[in-house]
Amino acid sequence: MTAAPGSAASILPGVKWGAIARHGDLRGSFRELWRASADFDLARHWTGAADANFVQANLSTSAVGVLRGLHYHRRQLDHWIVASGRALVVLVDVRPAVAGSGPAVVETRELAADGTVTIPTGVAHGFLAIDALELIYLVTNEYDGSDELGFAWDDPAVGISWPACPTVDGRPILSERDQANPTLAGLIAQLRS
Repeated sequence: MTAAPGSAASILPGVKWGAIARHGDLRGSFRELWRASADFDLARHWTGAADANFVQANLSTSAVGVLRGLHYHRRQLDHWIVASGRALVVLVDVRPAVAGSGPAVVETRELAADGTVTIPTGVAHGFLAIDALELIYLVTNEYDGSDELGFAWDDPAVGISWPACPTVDGRPILSERDQANPTLAGLIAQLRS
């Protein structure tokens, strides 16, 4: 996995933004999405077991205006790769708020095809599909539903500046689950209990 020029550091501990190299010719292109021997230490990015490994890979497709999030995991690191399209990615570091050592910290960035982000446990995450989007994500925990937490994408206490969507009412398209998420304060109370 090769970091492309323009990769930038994150303000959030454990988050890694990057890009993958695309090798193309007249036939098409090739992208190496993951290599175990790459200079990437999962244990450094994940607060779980030191022998963390990716155990599941998923492909998510989203129409323009779909917002997924904000999702939160206690036992799962995510590594996202934009296969095609563009997304506004929003990360909210909830760890300081849960520990009582400070407020949650927000970081946003637009990712286009070949952009990557690694999201450690304790960092809530979501995205808005700016274009039709294909997102590949590798995770360190097989899905079983027990670690699927989150909070409201539009919680005014967090103050995320989402752009208007090209929908009839300018609002994003949400799943029932994301429509029912509590506030960040509600999530923090749940995590502390």
